[in-house]
Amino acid sequence: MVSAAYGKITALALDPIEKKPFDFFYPNTFILSIGSFGCNMHCRFCQNWEISTSAGDALIREFTPQELVEYALSLKERGNIGLAYTYNEPLINYEFVSDCAVSARRCGLKNVLVSNGFMDSALFAEFIPLMDAANIDFKSASSEFYKLHGGEIETVKANIITAARYVHLETTTLVIEGVNDKDEEIEEIALFLSKVDRAIPYHLTPFYPRYKMTNIPPTRLERLQELRLIAKKYLDNVV
Repeated sequence: MVSAAYGKITALALDPIEKKPFDFFYPNTFILSIGSFGCNMHCRFCQNWEISTSAGDALIREFTPQELVEYALSLKERGNIGLAYTYNEPLINYEFVSDCAVSARRCGLKNVLVSNGFMDSALFAEFIPLMDAANIDFKSASSEFYKLHGGEIETVKANIITAARYVHLETTTLVIEGVNDKDEEIEEIALFLSKVDRAIPYHLTPFYPRYKMTNIPPTRLERLQELRLIAKKYLDNVV
């Protein structure tokens, strides 16, 4: 088997680290964010569906790991601290991400993963020590929700526990009103995270109508604030 996406980049940008989102990992710095194409889930609400569903019409540029690292190093004077593997699902292209990460670490750069966390747990445990930080989506407390979108919640939970042992970990739930925003659901997620480490930062982010869910309105700020109060009962850092 050969990866169809190895070295193929559809998105490349120097982003504020807070955009990943990370609020507690080298704040007020920048990171070179890279993305390829494809995903191992099929969320109807995907915010980056143009590249997560396929390469589509995206402009593809090819890089070797060393070329990406050299470009990242050239941006250090602009505040860049490393490489963020993001936009689509990085773990489906973990061979390329691993090669980049090894090269980046040798050059003193940080490696950051933004992922759905849905990867074989044994393989994830081998991979995650290459990273310095990770933000893992916790899409829902419902196993049925995960099954509907092609994932499996227990695998994601196990990988969150593993990531917390090795890297700086933050987590995110994209809140969709009427879909995954029940009070008890956010409470269940926050309780689980608190049992791992109540200091884990938890991001509640707003949904915007995208892909196959354009009929649902954007998440209201008031609803996010209500859910943050619930999560704060269990976690120290809810943003």
